[in-house]
Amino acid sequence: MIAIVDYNMGNLASVKNAFAKLGKDTVVENNPEKFKDYDKLILPGVGAFGDAMEHLKERNMVEPIKEFAASGKPMIGICLGMQLLFESSEEFGKHEGLGLIKGSVTAFDSSKFSEPLKVPHMGWNEVAQMTDHPLWKDIEDGSRFYFVHSYYVEAQARDLVAGVCRYGKQFDVALARDNAFAVQFHPEKSSKAGLQLLKNFLNWDGKI
Repeated sequence: MIAIVDYNMGNLASVKNAFAKLGKDTVVENNPEKFKDYDKLILPGVGAFGDAMEHLKERNMVEPIKEFAASGKPMIGICLGMQLLFESSEEFGKHEGLGLIKGSVTAFDSSKFSEPLKVPHMGWNEVAQMTDHPLWKDIEDGSRFYFVHSYYVEAQARDLVAGVCRYGKQFDVALARDNAFAVQFHPEKSSKAGLQLLKNFLNWDGKI
């Protein structure tokens, strides 16, 4: 059984529909007491970091998510769901995250780009794979995925970086730590490569 965490900030329908295309039912779950009963957990997200953390706190989801991450069972963070795994974000002020990955969430500074580019970073972009992770299986290095974001992550531990992208500057777009994987892009909106990544997640036992 796979749970999609419902904290009123996620792209729940598109994530659920993507797994349905793969022939897998998922449960949109808003009861944190039930998280531990699932085999895999998906933390999606669309919106502002501070609002998302407030919603998680109001729904008593922070500790259950951390406990699931510590359980060894596979979990994946998508877009804002990836950013929430970090210690902090500077989006509309300083906000504390889940703290599962050391590092911060930082705004794109277009004034420092080497070429005129728009923020948010929106559209398709190539992802360079930095590790031989099970979730990259049958996905060609340099495949294009769909992005929509104005903030990006910087992991302190560089050995956790599983993928990078360039938009104005190079930044982290995929991270892998033990049984957790996270991506800045939207696999559920990324056509063949995105569906393959979600399929790999279905087949993943949480081990590298």
